Formats: sequence, C-alpha cells, structure tokens
Amino acid sequence: MIMPRGSDQLLLPANPLFVWCALLVALAINLLPLGRVPAMPDLLALVLVFWNVHQPRRIGVGVAFVAGLLMDVNHGALLGQHALAYSLLSYFAITVHRRLRWFSVLEQALQIAPLFLGAHVVSLVVRLLAGDMFPGWSLFLAPLFETLLWPPAAWLLLAPQRRAPDPDENRPL
Repeated sequence: MIMPRGSDQLLLPANPLFVWCALLVALAINLLPLGRVPAMPDLLALVLVFWNVHQPRRIGVGVAFVAGLLMDVNHGALLGQHALAYSLLSYFAITVHRRLRWFSVLEQALQIAPLFLGAHVVSLVVRLLAGDMFPGWSLFLAPLFETLLWPPAAWLLLAPQRRAPDPDENRPL
C-alpha cells in the first residue's frame, strides 16, 4: 500500500463514537455564551472540515447542514446562514480530501485556509443581504485563527487512531 507523504504511520480506523463525540464537543463549545466577538474561531466548522477530510463517508454535507441550522438557532441568525456556509465548506472539503491527505499538516492548513475564508465571506454576504450591519474587519481574523488551530486539532483528533509503536521485527506495520 502506498502511504501518503504527509503521514508518518498507518492509522487505525476512526471510531464512529469518537467522531460524533468530537462534533458534539465542538458544537457545545460553540454554544457557550462567550460574547459576540467577530474574530472568534468557529470550532464546529474546524471539526467538520477535519472529519470531512478524514472521514468523508461518515460526515458529509447533510451533517454540516444540520449543524449549521443548530448554530443559526443558537445565534438567532437568519435561518440558513450558517447552514449554507457549513454546507459549502463541507462540500469543498470533501472535494479536495484526497489531495489534502498527501500533504503534511502544515501544508494542509495552508490549503484549508481559503475554505475557511470562503465560509466566513458567504456568511457575511448573507448577513449583509438580510440588512445587517458590517461587523468590522476583525471578522477576517477568524479564518486565520481556524487555520492556526488546524495542526493542534489534527494532532488531537487523530490521537486515538495512532498505533502504538510495535517493536516486533516480523510485523513492521
């Protein structure tokens, strides 16, 4: 089997329970009343993109749409604003998931950054078309923070899948 260049070892299959728990924890963190800071990174979008890249058959556009509706209801936003942004984000993450797996985590972060920026722009355009005020230029710091959070999130979310080092010489994998 040919291993992607960015991976240093084979990974165990992802536990579906862990995948869903990670999504629920990210949703719970997003639901915390931390104030309306435009530069706050969207952790649910980060975890959605991560699992779209690593488990595209389990977490798809439908899950992103439902998560977006939950975020719309929580924020009191225009119904469908986050749902549209998350759906587009998931669609494009699934579109590039095979290519991304060949890169290192830092290179993946650079390639994911335009997706995060695009999701925030879509959300902003929907808000502006609905008659809301421009939240300020600090809104564009959120995709930067999400990109910076990609390597720690990848390390944390892939931790249960990593194999323990096996010193057996007869089984190199």
